[in-house]
Amino acid sequence: MSVNARGVNCVGFIPARLGSTRFPEKVLAARTGRPLIQHVWEAACRASTLSRVVIATDHERVIAAARAFGAETVLTRTDHPNGTSRIAEAASKIGLADHQVVVNVQGDEPELEPGVIDAAVEAFIRLEREAGARVGTAASVMEAEESADDPNIVKVVTDLRGRALYFSRSKVPLDRDARGGSDASYLRHIGVYVYRRSFLDEYVQLSSTPLERTEQLEQLRVLEHGHTIAVGRCKARHTGIDTPEQYEAFVQRWNARL
Repeated sequence: MSVNARGVNCVGFIPARLGSTRFPEKVLAARTGRPLIQHVWEAACRASTLSRVVIATDHERVIAAARAFGAETVLTRTDHPNGTSRIAEAASKIGLADHQVVVNVQGDEPELEPGVIDAAVEAFIRLEREAGARVGTAASVMEAEESADDPNIVKVVTDLRGRALYFSRSKVPLDRDARGGSDASYLRHIGVYVYRRSFLDEYVQLSSTPLERTEQLEQLRVLEHGHTIAVGRCKARHTGIDTPEQYEAFVQRWNARL
């Protein structure tokens, strides 16, 4: 395994569960001429901080599709509660050492900008050294057309060093006096996560927490247990695919670019 240009040995994992409540088998949807999961894999492979990208899935059909476009795959159990747990099993199966850096890349974000992964990795490495960060992630300043009131858009607030203070579906921070300007800008959280393999194993053993259950945001579990999350800022406009309607919009954007 090679060491990337920034001197950090990073392995990207894409958890890809075949079943999906709102959009069954979305990872194999292929109206662009290639499966959705292939778009994600190709984007991850372009990140300069990743030296290896692995698809971790629960179904042989996804394995077959991924192998057809040349991806490395790992077959995992079907009973994982979330992607992080699936990645933990996959990391164990391929024998990653405790010190190796693991990147969790969401399997339903075909328009993911590779720079998002790089920003999350760089923030993690910097604040791991400076402030003992255990997790890295990324955030982008929200665009004018995005609504901070939208509960489907997760917001994050950080301290001056880039450490996450809180994640919320609510509008945070609240611009109480409606002053506007840069002080009132909102950061949209992007669900890419970075950690050492050793913390990945530790994380899946952490108990669920009150704020996590209230907001339905898994990353709050890390904060509530007292761990530091580093947030790398980047410019990103991509969105995930949760419904057939969102996939249709993606197909239209893809065809327009072609």
